[in-house]
Amino acid sequence: MSGHSKWSTIKRKKGKADAARGKVFSKLIKEITISAREGGGDPEANSRLRTAIATAKAANMPAQNIDKAIKRGTGELPGVSIEEISYEGYGPGGVAMLVDCVTDNRNRTTADLRRAFSKHGGNMGSAGCVAWIFSPKGVILVDRSRADEDTILSIALDAGAEDVRTDQNTYEILTELSSFEGVKKALESKGIGYSSAERTKVPQTTVKLSGKQAEQMLKLMESIEELDDVQDVYANFDIPEEVMVSLAG
Repeated sequence: MSGHSKWSTIKRKKGKADAARGKVFSKLIKEITISAREGGGDPEANSRLRTAIATAKAANMPAQNIDKAIKRGTGELPGVSIEEISYEGYGPGGVAMLVDCVTDNRNRTTADLRRAFSKHGGNMGSAGCVAWIFSPKGVILVDRSRADEDTILSIALDAGAEDVRTDQNTYEILTELSSFEGVKKALESKGIGYSSAERTKVPQTTVKLSGKQAEQMLKLMESIEELDDVQDVYANFDIPEEVMVSLAG
């Protein structure tokens, strides 16, 4: 599993990922609004919106909030003008970082990110400096208790998955974005639930970190993730899982 995916999973298990419910809802509402604005308000015809709605429902967001976010995106309801913007930079040890934001004030977002990078041993980069390292993918995580490896491999690969990676507790199913929904449906049709399913960006190469650099890197990740305008953070660090668990504690 990629480093930042592992880190997100560990934090979720520790109850540290977006602990404040209001913050979770704020990020989800932005994603739903942007998805509806870019691809229309019909989730059957807009896979990004469909995924955002499913994530919101899993977080127990009221249906009324979801409906309002869709209507703000389609222009049926008034709303603040927001834009998507990606920032690039480097963490400790030269780790490549890509930060996706949704903001109504680009200057504020840039300043907040610059402070976070500087405080934890990183620095902002120019457009295009690291984006080439990351590829858009679908990532589906399934607990190993759900099925044996041969079953998961058969279902996922037959449905068009690109790869299945296995660690001690989890199957990580990688897909092209075009196959993402099909693989999810194939698992569901066999009664195999997944712990998470998201559109993400997977690094082609990784940077091994340990000691102080590993600690700095994870502090930088948390600092950036806590910013209100930040939707997702991707990084190509490789830190041993036991170290991440210790630092997350």
